Amino acid sequence: MGGNDLKERAILIGIDGFLYNDVDFKFLWSEFDELVKAAGAEPVARVVQIRANPDPALFLGSGKAEELKMLVRETRADLIISLQDLSPVQVRNLEDLTGVRILDRTGLILDIFAQRAKTKEGKIQVELAQLNYLLPRLSGGLGKELSRLGGGIGTRGPGETKLEVDRRRIRRRIADLRRGIKAIELHRSVQRRRRQKFGIPTVSLVGYTNAGKSTLFNRLTNAGVSAARRLFDTLDPVSRRILIAEHQEIILMDTVGFIRDLPHQLVAAFKATLEETARATLLIQVLDGANPEIMEQYLAVREVLKELDLLDAEIITVLNKADLIEPGPVLDRICKEWDAIPISALTSAGIDDLLNELRNRLTKNVRSCRLMIPFTDAGLLDILHRKARVLEEDFTETGIKLLVEMEQPLLNQFQKFLVK
Repeated sequence: MGGNDLKERAILIGIDGFLYNDVDFKFLWSEFDELVKAAGAEPVARVVQIRANPDPALFLGSGKAEELKMLVRETRADLIISLQDLSPVQVRNLEDLTGVRILDRTGLILDIFAQRAKTKEGKIQVELAQLNYLLPRLSGGLGKELSRLGGGIGTRGPGETKLEVDRRRIRRRIADLRRGIKAIELHRSVQRRRRQKFGIPTVSLVGYTNAGKSTLFNRLTNAGVSAARRLFDTLDPVSRRILIAEHQEIILMDTVGFIRDLPHQLVAAFKATLEETARATLLIQVLDGANPEIMEQYLAVREVLKELDLLDAEIITVLNKADLIEPGPVLDRICKEWDAIPISALTSAGIDDLLNELRNRLTKNVRSCRLMIPFTDAGLLDILHRKARVLEEDFTETGIKLLVEMEQPLLNQFQKFLVK
């Protein structure tokens, strides 16, 4: 917040009747409040106008805009944040009218990501998303405010660069960052091939932000990653190897939380990170069982999974924070409806059930068998080590004895080496 410990005072604005129905609008407002607080601001007032479409010049109608101007004075607000995205013209006109900074939901989310990014990878991805968002807005309005050195919500990261930095230099920076993203993708693909070579399945935790993914990750791995109750607490992906059974190792990954309508700039910039989720062997979708808006959050996560072409992926659904739900028909109905396993990542209740389901899903197509490979066919060992799980390996006078686990298609290739 630009070195200032005082929270910025924000007026929230939005249009009801544009893009969303009543249920969606209520859910988005609830989430919007959380986003504003996560960025470090204090919501001091709310202005909602019912209309079918935004005003092209001021977003709100002229009367509401004048009302907003008076409200800024009365509340001594530092900035105005819009639930819906704003055009550069709307930003400039509202700033000229009210005299304070204007930010929209996408800019707000980018600001939170800028605060949360800790690793080099995360910072590269956030900066790329911010610059792609800022570039068309540098001609005035928001760009004028971004050139100030005082900082504040929406001015972190590249937003603190002086306005004199022209578009050409910004485009050069975007090109540099894209090369950095390519390097990240290459690094991740090398890691992925290494895991595939050793036949280690990957399992990704996905879910709405603040659903308890990081708490579950810590419970399963003892990793001690940050698990604060705040939106987007986990930004950079974290992975750990864990043993879920004898000879059964997996790589568990904690990923960035999803929200409704995740800005496309972030989806594009975080492609390398999201690809890790897309290429996982199995997904664990974590639901916040204690959240009254669980249905809206569930649908929002499904929408993001659809964007990533992951709706057909192997998914285990867990209902986290089940300890906060009264046992009985309500809990039973939710679990039955979504085929969900009730757990509490905090108390470890239901964790054994989750691990059992994980083992069953990962081994349902796997067969255990003993092989005898003659020395003349020893070259096949490389295939087994790459595509199967070798549990025992013993060199005898006549060949190599092995105890392996493999899927049926591979087993068919080794039929003649089976030991009955």
